[in-house]
Amino acid sequence: MTYKHPLLFKALCYVDGQWVHSHSGHSVAVHNPGNQQLIGHVPMLDPLQITAAVDAAHRAFASWRQQSLEARAIILRRWASLILEHQEDLARILSQEQGKPLAESRGEIAYAASFIPWFAEEARRLYGQHIPSHIAGAQLGTLKEPVGVCALLTPWNFPSAMITRKAAAALAAGCTVVIKPAHETPYSALALAQLAEEAGFPAGVFNVVLGEPQMAMQTLVQDSRVRAVSFTGSTRVGKLVLQAAAQDVKKVALELGGNAPFIVCADADLELAVNVAVQAKFQTSGQDCCAANRIMVERSIYPAFLSRFAAAVRELRVGPALLGEQEQDVEVGPLMHQASFEVTAERVADALRLGARRLVGGEAHALGGLFYQPTVLADVTPQMRIYREENFAPIAGVMPFDSIEQAIALANDTEYGLAAYICSNRLDLIYPLIRRLDHAMVAVNGVKFTGHPIPFGGMKASGLGREGGTEGFEAFVETKYFCLHHQGQF
Repeated sequence: MTYKHPLLFKALCYVDGQWVHSHSGHSVAVHNPGNQQLIGHVPMLDPLQITAAVDAAHRAFASWRQQSLEARAIILRRWASLILEHQEDLARILSQEQGKPLAESRGEIAYAASFIPWFAEEARRLYGQHIPSHIAGAQLGTLKEPVGVCALLTPWNFPSAMITRKAAAALAAGCTVVIKPAHETPYSALALAQLAEEAGFPAGVFNVVLGEPQMAMQTLVQDSRVRAVSFTGSTRVGKLVLQAAAQDVKKVALELGGNAPFIVCADADLELAVNVAVQAKFQTSGQDCCAANRIMVERSIYPAFLSRFAAAVRELRVGPALLGEQEQDVEVGPLMHQASFEVTAERVADALRLGARRLVGGEAHALGGLFYQPTVLADVTPQMRIYREENFAPIAGVMPFDSIEQAIALANDTEYGLAAYICSNRLDLIYPLIRRLDHAMVAVNGVKFTGHPIPFGGMKASGLGREGGTEGFEAFVETKYFCLHHQGQF
């Protein structure tokens, strides 16, 4: 693969302003999930090298926090400009290692860049407050202070956007960061580090490390100098991160799994509902914590919805993002892992055994490898794994409901509480549904709802804290109170 900016394709970690190899010589192979071809090898650092990244971030924090907001913002805005300038190269790196269609990768790069100027500007409003004093002769108030070194643990499904959404907030607030990306998709993170270096971040402010996942997580999270941890990934691993962070009471933000309900009411615009459902389910090949996993349709329109939805899914184009250097006109890419492919087949088999109807797909794709057919299963029930489990795959389960009360009960029948979708034109239904769904984000009559100004995050087992919006700073700042006693009058 050739790039206009060849330095963006890095196979080294970035620590204290230097590009580093593994001292042990240990590396991990990275493969393109679309064709299983080797992309390259990246170094897996040992615990001492990961600790050295924390050392660097800890040293850099003292001066970075003292820089003016404008000085930090200038560097952040330059970083965002460079990301957009090299959007095409970054998108191709992303598609090559993650497998998503190139159009989606371009969208992710633009989405990733959008968080940076947002937080650079929003940091101007990290206000403290004056508190009317109840103590004679004293002035009371609060300040917002950066917490210090932040460990950012990011996933493989959005390998660029999950870095900037966390790092931009932390850096704008005056923190320094050590980023550990997923070892499946390291090149996107390392490309962002190259551009961060070009943007002018001082040595130690921005670090990217790779290492054996459990060791790297523990080394970062258990270091007492790391004062905040932000993790995006599975609920299982998120619980381990939370346990480790509890040992010295760090600030923690967790963006975990989801099992999103998609409720289609009888009054909905059927064509709109089908289009939104297709996008909400099959973007990123269904490998998205916000994917519509459980599609619930009011019984009076259930047959019509199934017919149109199945027809739309049948037309989805499946394939690799790139053939050689050439972009492919595809909408659904491969799964990321063989294990994901196997569990997808198991969930489909389980649903069919328990009475689901296969309307579309349900088998390995003719392309082979990690490609699975976009699948629609009708008459799903709560006993099926496809209903109970988060399905990181292009498989959609559809079921009827008979009343709004039943739809609410089904929607909330999950340990997760991240995203939910509603299609309806009745305001008297929509707002009560929004209030009663135990999900932190609700999209109505549309699929697009995330972005830099909104507080992204989940309830229940879907996480703690929020990313984006003004709330995105919360994991990275502390409120400091002061009581200033004085004599006489000012």
